[in-house]
Amino acid sequence: MIATQAPNTTIELKCPFTVEAQIYNDFITEGPNGLPRALLGQPLIRMDDVPKLGNFLASEYQCQDLETMAPYLWMLSTQSSASIRPLHRQRLVGRKIVVTESPRLHLVWYYDQVFIKPLPAYLLSHAFWFGYLISEESPLGSRRHDIRRAALGYIRTYRHLIKYESDFEIAQESAARLIPAEISWPQFCAFVSKFDEISDTEVSGRYNYGELRMTRLNFYGMFILHRSEFEYLPAQYATYFNRYFGPLLFAFAAASLELSAMQVEIAVEQTNGGTGSAILPSFRWFSVVVILGGILALILLLGYALYMIAIEWVYALKQRRDNKRKALLSA
Repeated sequence: MIATQAPNTTIELKCPFTVEAQIYNDFITEGPNGLPRALLGQPLIRMDDVPKLGNFLASEYQCQDLETMAPYLWMLSTQSSASIRPLHRQRLVGRKIVVTESPRLHLVWYYDQVFIKPLPAYLLSHAFWFGYLISEESPLGSRRHDIRRAALGYIRTYRHLIKYESDFEIAQESAARLIPAEISWPQFCAFVSKFDEISDTEVSGRYNYGELRMTRLNFYGMFILHRSEFEYLPAQYATYFNRYFGPLLFAFAAASLELSAMQVEIAVEQTNGGTGSAILPSFRWFSVVVILGGILALILLLGYALYMIAIEWVYALKQRRDNKRKALLSA
């Protein structure tokens, strides 16, 4: 059994909460019917399989893409780790709280949705923090450093997400339960009471910032990650094209207004007996540009549709090829 208390105050101070404020005394559950002990709330993660445990914790809190983008996130977001709306404010601005287990999506918002990763039970145990993320004798070895920085930044976000009892009640709603149901409001307040002492230097680069906008991540991700997008969210084709209809309709309306004004100007010139020779060439060129712009926009939209279809076919063929290879290897 991992010790529940740190041997000295220096180590103690590195934990985000005290032993007295912890929610769970232990972080291990005994497996049923003689099965090995497992991580609290994660029956498939056995405590005796350290490599699997390390990989699980890394995948739960670390995100290499966001760490790569961290030096540039100042261009995408407010430059403050406290830039996080409480849950009641999320609803006030019309956002639906969507539960995600992916660390890359935690506090990322997309139109009327905000993705939030629930607090796991084992992370609410002081023994887990000390035994696996702080102690020099941690079974995780040097991996614990990066995992601890990411987990520390992640858990600190709940100090901003749940500021009021109304936020706490939202977090415990069954539709999107973000914290364990057995926690009381006073318990939670005691648990997060020292989170304000966690500095930005103690957490991973991503958590020097708060909420991130998905559309900006996808746009800048093309240049920083050298991929078509940061995160692919499956949707209907109409969802992709709808985002372009507004700007295109505005451009079309503006161009139509300009062309109508030009026609009026030409009519006035002709009525007054003028030839309009000084202004007609510019009108002619503008008309040509509008026509070419419309054709170009149509070509780009059709090209984008073909590109999306091609990506789906490439993915499907790759999966088919991988499945055949696995079948041959297992034969």
